[in-house]
Amino acid sequence: MRDVEVVTVKSIELTSPIMIEGLPGVGHVGKLVAEYLIEELAAEKIIEIYSPHFPPQVIVNPDGTVRMVRNEIFAYSSDEIELLILVGDHQSNTNEGHYILSEAFLDIALNYNVKRIYTLGGYGIGQLVEKPRVIGAANKPELVDEMKKYGVEFSENEPGGGIIGASGLILGLGGMKGIEAVCLMGVTSGYLVDPRSAQAVLRILTEILGIKVDMEALEERAKEMETIVARLKEMEQMQGEIEPGEISTEEHLDYIR
Repeated sequence: MRDVEVVTVKSIELTSPIMIEGLPGVGHVGKLVAEYLIEELAAEKIIEIYSPHFPPQVIVNPDGTVRMVRNEIFAYSSDEIELLILVGDHQSNTNEGHYILSEAFLDIALNYNVKRIYTLGGYGIGQLVEKPRVIGAANKPELVDEMKKYGVEFSENEPGGGIIGASGLILGLGGMKGIEAVCLMGVTSGYLVDPRSAQAVLRILTEILGIKVDMEALEERAKEMETIVARLKEMEQMQGEIEPGEISTEEHLDYIR
């Protein structure tokens, strides 16, 4: 297998779509947003991307068969907007592969006359987030000013350490190819899949794109995750209150019944 294998699943003509990247990352924020858009807009798959730079494994399908790890591009077209949405099972597990794959994504973008790309991700801060924020980065100063109008925050120290992976490289390499690119990052703990942070990113992204999607399903997922987090907090608090040796035999039997 070559470094990148691009397989066209369906040929489609687009004028000048916007590309959205939502590959797996911190809190799966970008992945949640991109996959949610695909589902809500009923976008259709047009491209599959394979690479030996993906983890050495296969994905087991529900019917017990297997398939290779891959990235995919879905297309959506309406009278108002055209979109290319990049999602996938994994990002590269090699440094070189991140560059090779990002170049491949940008080559596809250029082939479809993409002028702007939004990369999506999470920014982990190592603690639970009560009210998600969306922070940004861009490859042109005027894009920073534009994004601020939608509530995207830009701070000197955020994200600290830069943006790793496709979400960052697409901005840098895209700028070298003349493509405008913005990264939208939902602030998240980084410990768990974070639908609430994804919801914050989705709200801003849909406003930027001028489209409307029903967020009810994502809201339900966010509530489910918040219930899980609340239970974890409660268990952690209970463990902190119980000293070693304090659990009675009766309590222990209750636990294992």
